[in-house]
Amino acid sequence: MPVRPEDTARPDLPGPGLHSPDLHGRSAELARLEEVLAEARAGRSGTLVVRGEAGIGKSALLDRVAASASDFRVLRATAVESESVVPFAGLNLLLRRVVGDLDALPPRQAGALRSALGLAAPDGGDCFLVGLAVLTLLADLAERGPVLCLVDDAHWLDPGSADALLFAARRLDADGVALVFAARDLHAPPFPAPGLPELRLTGLSPEDSAVLLDEHAADLPRYVRDRIAEEARGNPLALLELPAAQREGHIPAAHGLRVAALPTHSRIQQTFADRIGTLPPATRDLLLVAAADDTGDPGVVFKAAELLGSGVGDLEAAEQRQLLRSDEGRLAFRHPLIRAAAYQSAPLVRRLAVHRALAEVSEDAYRAAWHLAAAVTGPDEEAARALARSAEDARTRGGYAAVAAAYQRAAELSPSVVDRGKRLTAAARAALDAGQYDRAAALADQAGDLLDQPLEHARIARVRAVVAAEQGRSAEAAAVLSRAALCAAHEDPALAGDLLFAAASSAWTVRDLDTVRAVADQARGLPGAEDVRALARAATGLDGGDLADALAALRSLVAGRRADHAQGAWWLLVLGDDQAAYDRAAAVERESRATGRLGTLPRALAYLARGRLHLGRLRDARATAEEGLRIAADIGQVFSVGYLHSVLSELAAIEGDEERCRASVAVLEGDPPRSVRAACALALLDLGLGRYDAVLDRLADVASGAHRLYAISSLPDLVEAAVRTGNPDAARDSFEWYEQWARHSGQPWARAVALRCRALMTDEEQWYAEAVELHRTDNRPFERARTELLYGEWLRRARRRNDARTHLRSALDAFDRLGAVPWSSRARTELRATGESRALPGPDPLSALTPQELQVVRLAAEGLSNRDIGAQLFLSPRTVGYHLYKAYPKLGVASRVELGKLDLG
Repeated sequence: MPVRPEDTARPDLPGPGLHSPDLHGRSAELARLEEVLAEARAGRSGTLVVRGEAGIGKSALLDRVAASASDFRVLRATAVESESVVPFAGLNLLLRRVVGDLDALPPRQAGALRSALGLAAPDGGDCFLVGLAVLTLLADLAERGPVLCLVDDAHWLDPGSADALLFAARRLDADGVALVFAARDLHAPPFPAPGLPELRLTGLSPEDSAVLLDEHAADLPRYVRDRIAEEARGNPLALLELPAAQREGHIPAAHGLRVAALPTHSRIQQTFADRIGTLPPATRDLLLVAAADDTGDPGVVFKAAELLGSGVGDLEAAEQRQLLRSDEGRLAFRHPLIRAAAYQSAPLVRRLAVHRALAEVSEDAYRAAWHLAAAVTGPDEEAARALARSAEDARTRGGYAAVAAAYQRAAELSPSVVDRGKRLTAAARAALDAGQYDRAAALADQAGDLLDQPLEHARIARVRAVVAAEQGRSAEAAAVLSRAALCAAHEDPALAGDLLFAAASSAWTVRDLDTVRAVADQARGLPGAEDVRALARAATGLDGGDLADALAALRSLVAGRRADHAQGAWWLLVLGDDQAAYDRAAAVERESRATGRLGTLPRALAYLARGRLHLGRLRDARATAEEGLRIAADIGQVFSVGYLHSVLSELAAIEGDEERCRASVAVLEGDPPRSVRAACALALLDLGLGRYDAVLDRLADVASGAHRLYAISSLPDLVEAAVRTGNPDAARDSFEWYEQWARHSGQPWARAVALRCRALMTDEEQWYAEAVELHRTDNRPFERARTELLYGEWLRRARRRNDARTHLRSALDAFDRLGAVPWSSRARTELRATGESRALPGPDPLSALTPQELQVVRLAAEGLSNRDIGAQLFLSPRTVGYHLYKAYPKLGVASRVELGKLDLG
C-alpha cells in the first residue's frame, strides 16, 4: 500500500557492533546494549538505564557503545555534582553541538529550548515544553540517521534536564533514537526513571578479575594481585587503580591492604587523593579549580587558575598521571571520583580561594552566585542577594528545583532573620512548583519558625495546604487555610478571601460540611465572600439539603471569575451540562498546550475525557485519558491520576473489558471519592454483564446522601438492578433524589433518564415513550441507547414485535458505534427474539484502532502535518508517521486524502 515518505519507518542500517574486543565479563551486558543500537538502526527508539556502584564499569560500557556507533550521530554528556543546581546544565552539555538545529523546531519549542540553554532571554516557559522540544529535536536529527544519546553520571543531572530527557525518552517510538543513561546506585542522589528498562551491573567474577589483573598488573607478585582482587571485590576500577597506587607506594604490599572497612568508592577515592598529593602545588591548584568549576571550559578554568598562580603549563603533570584529559575542547576528569578526590582532599582555605576566583571570572550569573556563596564561611548579605537574583533568572527558565536550591542557600547566608524567613518561604513555593512536596513542607516549617508577620504566615500556610491536599490530607489543608485567612484578613483581605475559598473547597472534598459552613461564616465582609457562600450552598444542598438552591449556587460559580480554570468544567459536569463542561475543559486544554503549561494540562484532560465519555466519543475519551495519565504520572499529580483512572475504568466497563476495568479500579482504592468511583465503575460493568445482585451490593452505600455527588450517573444503574432483582424499594430513595436533580438540572438527557427510571419503577409505557422522545434533543448516545433497549425489551414482552424492532435496531447501532460490546450483545439477542431476519450490523471499523492511532488519524484528517500533530500530542513527528502507517490498512485507505473522506466521528 503506498504511503507518504514521512509515514514510513527507516529500514535497517548496518553497524559495527559491540562484540570485539570484549570487556572482561560483560558479554551479556554488551549484548543488551547491542539490542538497543540494533533497534535504533531499524528505526525504533529504545532507552536503557545502566545502574551500578562507582567504578563498576558504567562509563566503560558507554565508551564501548560510543566507539561502536560510528554510523550514529552521537551526543554525549557527563553530569557533574556542582552543576546539579544549575537549570538545564545537563542539556547544555548534551546538546551543545547541535544548537544549530534549533531553528527547525516549531517556534514555541525552539524559544523554550533556547531560553533553557541560555541562548536567548528567559521567557518563563514550562520545563515540560522544553522536554517536548528535546523530543522533536532528537526526532529531527534521527531523520538523517540513527542518533545515540549517552548520559553518564545521570544522578547528578539537574532536575530540569532530567525531566526533559525522561519526558522525551518515554515518548520516542518510531524514531531511531537510542538513549543510554548511566547512574550510580550508592553514595549518590537517586535517579528515578520509572517505566524505563534497566541494566544493573554487578562485580566481575573471580576469574574475570584475575584475567584483568594479569593484563594490567603482571609486574606485581601473585600474592599482591590476589590481595588486590580480594579487596576490589570485582570492581573493575579498583582492580585497575589499586595496583597503580601500590606501585606509587600509597598502599605498601607489606601492610596487607588493610582498608576493607571502607566502601569501594572510598577506597578508590583515597587512592586518587594520595596520587594527587604527590603532584606539584600549582598542578594541585589547577586540578582543584577544574573540580570546583565543573563546566570543563578551559577559558574559565585557566582564567581562575591564573588568579591563583597556576597556568596551562601545570596541566602536563596531571595528564601524565592520567587524572585529567582534554575531551572535545573541554577539560574532563578520567573518572568522577578523581574530581571528588581533587576537591575534598584540598584544604578549606584553598577551596574558598578557588571559589572566589571562579566567581570573579564566571560570565554566568547563576554559577557566579553559587561560587560566591561557596567562598564565604558565614552569613553574607552580598552573596545571599546574588543567589536570590540568580534564583529569579532560573524561575523564568522553568528550573523550579534550582530556584528552591538558590533561595534555600540564600536564606542560609542571610544575616537578617526576617530576610532568612522570606527567602525560605520563596524556596518553599519554588519546591512546590517543582513537585518536591516534602522539601516544600520542610522549608515552610523552617520559615514559620523565623517569621512573626501575619501576612507571611498566611503565605507559608498556602504552601502547607497545597502539600497536604496533594498528599491526600484535604481536611488538614482546610484547617491550615482557614487559620491562614485569619492572619491575612487585616493586611490583605483579597488574599484572605482566596484562602477561604480554597479552604471550603478542601473541606467539601472530604465531606466536612460543618467546616464548609464555618468557613462561609468566616468569609463575611471579605472580597470573594459570595463565592465562598455559593460553594457552601452547593455542598450542603447536594448532600441532602435544598437541591434546587445547590444547583443555582453552582451556576453562579460557573458564571464567575473562579470558573476560568479546570474547576469550572467539574462544576458543569455536576450540573449535567456535558457540552459546556467539554467546551470549558477544551479551552483550558488549548491554553495549556499553547503556553506550555503542562501543570494545568492533566486536570483539563481529565475533565475533557469525562466530557467526551458522556458525549459518546468513547474512543476519544480513552485516548485523552491515557495521554493525561502519562503526563500526570510524569509530574506527580496524584488527584489527576485518580480521576483519569476513574474515567478509564468507566470506559472499560461500558466496553465490557473486565480485566482493564479492574486494573484501573485497583488504583482507586482508598477513601471517597476514589472508592465511590471505583464502586460505580464496577457496578456498571456488572450491569452490562447481567450481574444485578452485585450492582445492588456495590451501590447500596455509595448511593446514600454522603456520596451521591460522586455517584449521580450511577443512580439509574441502581434503579435498573433493583427492578431486575424484584426489589424496587431498594432504589426508591435514590430514584426520587435523581428525579429531583434531573428536574432542577434542566438537561434533557437527565430528564429522559429520570423518565426511564420511572418507567422501570412503574412498568408503564408512557414514561418510556416520553423518555425516547426527550432523548432526541440530547447528546448522551449511551443513555439514549439504554433507554431504547429497555423500551424495546418492554415492547417485545408486550408482543408488539414490530414496534420493538425499531427501538432495538436504534439501540444496537448506537452500542456498536460506541464499542459497548455487552450492550450490543444484549440488543442483538433481543432483536433475534423478535424474529429479526435481516443481517445485523457489524462493529465500527474505528474499533480496530488504538486510542493513540485514533487521535492521530483524526488530526491528520483535519490537514495537520506530522509535526503539528506531534506538537499537540507530545509525540515525535516520526512516531506520528508510524501510527498513520499502522492505521491506514485498518481503515482501508492509503493516503491522507482518502483519510479525509472517512467519517471519523
